[in-house]
Amino acid sequence: MSRPFKIEIAESEEELKKRLQTANLGNQKEKLIMLWWIKSGQLKKQQEIGKRLAKDTSTVTRWLQKYRSGGLSELLEIKKAPGAQRKITETAIRLWR
Repeated sequence: MSRPFKIEIAESEEELKKRLQTANLGNQKEKLIMLWWIKSGQLKKQQEIGKRLAKDTSTVTRWLQKYRSGGLSELLEIKKAPGAQRKITETAIRLWR
């Protein structure tokens, strides 16, 4: 049985709804709807949120920790992997064009 958790959502329900409507990525939508559910009082347990989103409870916990530490901007931040180094130099590409 999971325990109810305490978290203060700074954004209003209306603001979260607007952001949800304009969100492009599915991952961001899931995070926004999670906050909206919490703010509106629909869900009070991490386990319930995980079931509704089909996510593990540890994922919900990690998302909430990000929100607590850095707010909405950190929660919705998209991190991009650096990728491999180019094998063809910029000079070679310019010469080819």
